[in-house]
Amino acid sequence: MPASDIAAIEAVLQTYFDGLHEGDTAKLASAFHPCSHLYWEKDGVVQDLPREQWFEMVRSRGSAKAKGLAREDRILTLDQSGPETAVAKVACQIPPRYFTDYLVFLKTAEGWKIVSKVYRFDVRE
Repeated sequence: MPASDIAAIEAVLQTYFDGLHEGDTAKLASAFHPCSHLYWEKDGVVQDLPREQWFEMVRSRGSAKAKGLAREDRILTLDQSGPETAVAKVACQIPPRYFTDYLVFLKTAEGWKIVSKVYRFDVRE
């Protein structure tokens, strides 16, 4: 894995973490490819949310930063299988929800972009 690719992917992840905490859809848009979708399981059914619908939700909920919520995000694993594909497992939070995200990356003409997010969360008091 070239160090330059790892650094570029880590930079995208930092933008993602910042955008998530700040509720900043411009930052999230720079990390996520326009065709990206989010997936999760609810009551045994896979849920599928296009990027733009997610951005509407982010804008409407207000930011964790503005609410003074604790921030802790970290990269758990990062795996690059070739010059154009990678996956990251990350942990982040918007208390009381604590997320594990699986983010699939493709290297595009615009650089590394998240094309898919599969996530789960726990609710903690």
